[in-house]
Amino acid sequence: MNATQLKTLIARLAAGEIEATEAEQQLLRALRARPFEDLGFARVDHHRSVRQGFPEVVLGLGKTPEQIAAIAAEIVSRGSTLLITRATDAAFDAVRGVAPGATYYADARIIALPQADIAPGNGVLLVIAAGTADLPVAEEAARTAQLMGNDVSRLYDVGVAGLHRLLVEQGRLDTARVIIVVAGMEGALPSVVSGLVSVPVIAVPTSVGYGASFGGIAALLGMLNSCASGVAVVNIDNGFGAANIASLINHL
Repeated sequence: MNATQLKTLIARLAAGEIEATEAEQQLLRALRARPFEDLGFARVDHHRSVRQGFPEVVLGLGKTPEQIAAIAAEIVSRGSTLLITRATDAAFDAVRGVAPGATYYADARIIALPQADIAPGNGVLLVIAAGTADLPVAEEAARTAQLMGNDVSRLYDVGVAGLHRLLVEQGRLDTARVIIVVAGMEGALPSVVSGLVSVPVIAVPTSVGYGASFGGIAALLGMLNSCASGVAVVNIDNGFGAANIASLINHL
């Protein structure tokens, strides 16, 4: 039983929709359930959502399709939402065998299967991308945030090389409760966005750029040295990490 299911059970009991004995039985079943399942090569953490508000997320890198499918089957069997990042076509083919309803978002390299265990966020989570080359990371952030229960809006190709493209969207900036900004090259866009809004900005440097960008290090350092005070920075190309932090903020 996750946090959302527990709240629903308490609400139903308070409303008189179920008897106290039935609620007690459901709680006892949840307490008897193992907190993790040992598959030999992985220990699937079934209490992750209780502690952090979202089930364990599977990183597809370094795992075989068969391993990914076995972990996915265990997560789905408990009624938990499935999220696999950095996934491949081969992994998706394997996952479909155990979770036929799963969807593969190739642009984000994400396999997802939403279930009724996620609480909705409290406002709009806006994902901004500087350029088209940044879209794979931006889509990883956007798809992850949506799966975590957030109302996601996208604003793409508004980098500082043509700042007017961003400035005409001030109305959309003002509606956001938290903003993710994805940019490569010199990584200036998060500072600009943060100077225009009063909400947290999560900056994601990407590995997009020419030689002196050093695979995203230039953008990372630029974001860490932001003059704007409302910017927090995650690792290079870490769209998932940005979405997770932004979702936590949006669920407060």
